[in-house]
Amino acid sequence: MIALADLEGRWRLTRRIEDFRTSQTGMLEGTCRWLPDGHGLRQEETGILHFGDAPPMQASRVYLWRQEGADLAVFFEDGRPFHRLSDRLSDRHLCDPDTYDVAYDVARWPDWTQSWRVTGPRKDARIVSRFQPLA
Repeated sequence: MIALADLEGRWRLTRRIEDFRTSQTGMLEGTCRWLPDGHGLRQEETGILHFGDAPPMQASRVYLWRQEGADLAVFFEDGRPFHRLSDRLSDRHLCDPDTYDVAYDVARWPDWTQSWRVTGPRKDARIVSRFQPLA
């Protein structure tokens, strides 16, 4: 199980996005920082996204990580719940009509992955993010 203290700091982020509906693939390369925010950690991702034939674009996102009992709860930046990380290292986020299933692989910690399978009437994708610590 990942603890908040394990995440704090700066990480290299590599993300592969496979859109099965359009047969397009994207890659994001950047950094991710987990910073104390008084309630837990604030996850800040920034990077350059290359997707299909589109020109590269700057991408960023923010999540809030909180300790809730034995679990880590992950929230969107505006405070809406996103998913939970427990001993089973997987969860489901429902965003009607879409379903987001996540699995964490920490077998090679501190080199770890977060894999999402996204399905819905207009979505069919796999998103795999790899995190590696930066000195």
